[in-house]
Amino acid sequence: MALTGIQIYKLLPKTNCGECGVPTCLAFAMNLAAGKAELAACPYVSEEAKAELADAAAPPIRVVEIGIGERKLKIGGETVLFRHEKTFLNPPGIAVLVTDEMGDEEVAGHLDRFKALEYERVGLTLRADLIAVKSLSADGGKFEALVSKVKNETDAGIILMTEDPSVMEAGLKASADRKPLIYPATKENADRMAGLAKEYGCPLAVKGDGLDEVSELTTKLTEGGLKDVVIDSGARGVRKALEDQILIRRGALLKKYKPLGFPTIALPCEMADDLVQEALIASIFVAKYGGIVVLSDIQGHTLFPLLLARMNIYTDPQRPMATSPGIYEIGGPNEDSPVLVSCNFSLTYFIVSGEIETSRVPAWLVIVDTEGLSVLTAWAAGKFVGDAVGMSLKKSGIMDKVRHKKVVIPGYAAAISGDLEEELGDWEVLVGPRESAHIPAYLKEWSA
Repeated sequence: MALTGIQIYKLLPKTNCGECGVPTCLAFAMNLAAGKAELAACPYVSEEAKAELADAAAPPIRVVEIGIGERKLKIGGETVLFRHEKTFLNPPGIAVLVTDEMGDEEVAGHLDRFKALEYERVGLTLRADLIAVKSLSADGGKFEALVSKVKNETDAGIILMTEDPSVMEAGLKASADRKPLIYPATKENADRMAGLAKEYGCPLAVKGDGLDEVSELTTKLTEGGLKDVVIDSGARGVRKALEDQILIRRGALLKKYKPLGFPTIALPCEMADDLVQEALIASIFVAKYGGIVVLSDIQGHTLFPLLLARMNIYTDPQRPMATSPGIYEIGGPNEDSPVLVSCNFSLTYFIVSGEIETSRVPAWLVIVDTEGLSVLTAWAAGKFVGDAVGMSLKKSGIMDKVRHKKVVIPGYAAAISGDLEEELGDWEVLVGPRESAHIPAYLKEWSA
């Protein structure tokens, strides 16, 4: 049973040193109890207390890492059933399947699309995360060759898929330094797969015929010292697979049932006959509650909506996405180029900057710190008002970069123009369009 904040506090050193990031040991204990801190953050906790606090410090769903370096993927670690309760922490990994019975051209196509299909959205790079390499031939040599090809041609995390431990070992020899996920351990091969996972230091996915068998497998593995586990309930019907995902999450979070306290893997690639249907099924598991979602292939029209849904679901609803304040040069502006000002809500910034680029009129865009709020919301909150915007313009240095002494404010913020002119002195404040779509025409009139 998880310990309360007071129970945890009694086991802490009570130095109130603040080195953990909060001012008191009591505050740290409360964060531990709520799953908002890690015990390792306390430099003075005793080994005895560490042992007693292990359960309280660990999230109910274990964090599992796959891959290395910049492409390392973290899954699990979730603490809530619903996004509005707190936030979801680690977005599910999107994996693309290749098999050792595919021809060279087909494999190359899958890998090329994996590398090429990347998207920039509100300052984030959206892309698939993993390559799932599956042995259908049961030939260790062919499997090793394909794994080597994937490793050499991409920097992706890797999932090794075969139920034959000898074939799995061949794949591990080629990729163990990438820390791949081993899939699957079943009741027939669990001992040998667990041995490989320990020998090569890799996480292991279990596959059972239902949650009872999965629980038996995870219990056996964890009692044997293996902690990094991923769950596949074995269901391949959409309804049953979704029910299992929900039962796993509820069992781990609400019932504190440790055998289900691990992230999951879902395989839409085995549930659909075409990519569009597959992407639709994948979106279900992105929302509830897949840790990894494996697709048979990716295309731009199927991948992008899935990535966008994942981004939206895993964005903290209580923290607006913000762009850094400052001056942004768009199109190579000079001292005669127009100056526009806006807020640092990321979506606003990317829409406005995109419309400026579309106009092909070089311009300066000054972004004011509104704590991630949009223009109207920031104006209502007193964060996008004349004195605040004027102070930001002065501090930004834009006045040293232009000679025309004119600034364009958003049309919806027209009410601040008088206060802003008073703050800026001899600068002229121009009221721009209300809608960003009208910015190109407005700027072309400026340059005419």
